[in-house]
Amino acid sequence: MLYSAVFRDGCYRGRVMRVKELELEQSALTAAELEEDIQEKADPALAKGVESDDVISLYMREVGTIPLLSAQEETELALALREGNDARRRLTSGDLTLKESMRLQEKVEQGDRARRRFIEANSRLVISIARRHLGRGLPLSDLMQEGNLGLIKAVERFDPDKGHRFSTYATWWIRQAILRAVADQGRTIRLPAHIVDELNKLNRVGKRLAQELRRDPTNEELAAELGISQKRVHDLRRLGGQPLSLETPVGEEEESTLAEFIEDDVTPTPSSMASHALMGERVEDALDSLTPREARVLRLRYGLEDGEDYTLEQVGEKLGLTRERIRQIQAQALRRLRHPSRSRNLKSFLN
Repeated sequence: MLYSAVFRDGCYRGRVMRVKELELEQSALTAAELEEDIQEKADPALAKGVESDDVISLYMREVGTIPLLSAQEETELALALREGNDARRRLTSGDLTLKESMRLQEKVEQGDRARRRFIEANSRLVISIARRHLGRGLPLSDLMQEGNLGLIKAVERFDPDKGHRFSTYATWWIRQAILRAVADQGRTIRLPAHIVDELNKLNRVGKRLAQELRRDPTNEELAAELGISQKRVHDLRRLGGQPLSLETPVGEEEESTLAEFIEDDVTPTPSSMASHALMGERVEDALDSLTPREARVLRLRYGLEDGEDYTLEQVGEKLGLTRERIRQIQAQALRRLRHPSRSRNLKSFLN
C-alpha cells in the first residue's frame, strides 16, 4: 500500500530505525520488523521514479481511505495488543510446552496485527497535526515522520479502561514528538527545551490575544497574561527569530546576496587607514621635538614603542629612574606638547 511506499521512498525509512529510541516498555514490533513489513507491502513500481512530494500526496490520499476505528474496536485492539505483549514476555520465560508456546505465539501475532491496525487507522491524525506545524523549519515529510513516532508511543501506552478515546490520547504524544523535533532540528541554532516550551506558550497566548483584541498584543499585555516581565517577553521574541543566511538572495532578480548590503565595521576603509598613517607621522614629529628621554617615557607609557602600556614603575626600571621622577618627566613632556607650536598639527585628529 502507499503507506509502505512512503517509507520505502526514503521519507520514513531512516526514522523507522529510531523506534528503539522510544524505549517502549511493551514494544512488540522492532524497527527491523517494521521495515520488513513495509518492504513486503510496498509496490516497487510506485516508489521508482516518483518525486518525494508526489509520494507524500499519494500516501495522504491512501491514508484517507483507511476507515477509522470505533470506540469498541479501539478497546478490542488495545486488549489484543496488551495480551500480545504479555504473551511475548511469557515466551521469553521458558519452561513451556509446545502447545503453550504455539498459543502464546498466536497471541503475539494478534498483538502485532492490532498494533499495525491502530497505527494505520490513525495516520490521518498525524497528518492533520503535522500540517499545523508547517513553516517552522521542517518539511512536511519530517513532521510526519516524527508524528508517527509519537503515534507508535501512544499506541503502546494507551489504556482504554480510563474511558477516553484513542485520538484524544494520541494527539498529545504526536504533538509532543513534533514539537521536540522542531526544537531539535528546525533551527540553525538549537534552543534549550525549556526555552522552546516558553516560546510555544508565548505563541499560543499571542494568537489568543490577537483574536480577542483584533490586533497584535503588546509586550506589556503578553507579560501580564503570562505572569512574566516585559524584558522576558522581549528576550523570548528575540530568541524565537530565525537567523538569516548571508547568502540569502536579495532583490526581484535575486542577483545580489544579503552579505553585500551589510556594513563591514571591522575592516578599515582606505580613508581611515590614510588618516591613521598621517596621524602617526604627526605624533612622531611632535615627539621628535622633545628630548630623547621625554620622548622615550611617553612612548613607553602610551604604547607607542611596542604596543604595550607600561606603568610608572616599569618605565622607571627600564630607564633606571624612580617612579616619581618618571611622573615628573611625563608631566613636563605633556606640557611641552600642549604648546600651540606643537599641538596645532594634532588638533585635526582630536575627533
